[in-house]
Amino acid sequence: MTNQPVTDLPLSGIRVLDLSRILAGPYCTMLLGDLGAEVIKVERPDMGDDTRTWGPPFAGGESAYYLCCNRNKKSITIDLKNPRGAELVKDLAKVSDVLVENFTPGLMKRVGLDYETLCEINPRLVYCSITAYGQDGPYSNRPGYDMVLSAVGGLMWITGEKGGKPVKVGVAITDVVTGVYASGAITAALLKRERSGRGQYMDVSLLDVQVSCLANIASNYLVASQEAQRWGTEHESIVPYQVFPTKDLPIAIAVANQKLWISFCELIGKREWIDDPRFESNPKRVESREILIPLVADVMAGKTCDEWIELFVKAAIPCGPVNTMQSLFADPQVVHRGMAVEVPHATIGALRLVGNPIKYSETPVSVHLAPPLLGEHTGEIMTGVLGYGPVEIEELRKQGAI
Repeated sequence: MTNQPVTDLPLSGIRVLDLSRILAGPYCTMLLGDLGAEVIKVERPDMGDDTRTWGPPFAGGESAYYLCCNRNKKSITIDLKNPRGAELVKDLAKVSDVLVENFTPGLMKRVGLDYETLCEINPRLVYCSITAYGQDGPYSNRPGYDMVLSAVGGLMWITGEKGGKPVKVGVAITDVVTGVYASGAITAALLKRERSGRGQYMDVSLLDVQVSCLANIASNYLVASQEAQRWGTEHESIVPYQVFPTKDLPIAIAVANQKLWISFCELIGKREWIDDPRFESNPKRVESREILIPLVADVMAGKTCDEWIELFVKAAIPCGPVNTMQSLFADPQVVHRGMAVEVPHATIGALRLVGNPIKYSETPVSVHLAPPLLGEHTGEIMTGVLGYGPVEIEELRKQGAI
């Protein structure tokens, strides 16, 4: 990942006022920052983003959780419940292009920072609210975290071993995908603003996003009233398509069409399976999975993971190891694609972070700022963005506004 000059990036010149915390909102604004937007992260004085304390592990006084989604931002501490603090946020909103917040519905209106109020002073503002259940509906005032929404949104029901109990996904994927959806929606709203001259309001909910991500599983139910179930690493509609044990480490294999099936059978020395009426087509293999999977497993146990991968890669059969974090970040392809980047940090030194996955030909994304310390840029933003002098800033500190 290159350190492209910030002025050359796709969102250069766009200022984002980030009032969000935890993961979905900060992940969204981090992506905008990677694309060159100036992101001002507004945090509570003394406490900051909740995730600053979500550890161990910690590095240089910062939690690894906080560090994962707050690069390319500047931190200012403002008390939104202090009337003078709320006025400061209004001042920042006047000179910003985007505002992102993830408070419960109604809170921003109570402190005078709702969209209706702010669009009066800045009609070009793109305002994105991220909540658990949305701004309306019977659950709108309920709080929620990723784990709860993965349960309510159906993801937990389909995740886990076949015949086992529901489990959560190993990463807060509902939060992450909500952040990705929101960042895309914001860039689209900015493009629309170029044509209309006006910003707009966006209501983004974790529940809506999670339901949308059920993809073919939701379609199976909506189209055919087919209730979903847990399959472990197996696939409901494709066989064989799962993880198998080998002589040493597990391997993931995706035999997703008939051509691959023929190649697979030939490679593992089971040509007779090609014409076996039980396995002759994918629908037949799905029907006969309880027979076929143990047979495949017996064969896979005869070689090591690396031995199978070498054979399958030559035959263009999709496969791969089940990587740990250590083996993942040592994987030659991950290294080549620059998916671990390094940035200098005030208390950590050289900080390693996950890179951005998008590769532009003309404007590569950039990791140019480390995740900020709490309030690290308060003075810089107060003077450079809002034009406040030292006396005014000190008075605001005395008032508890910053």
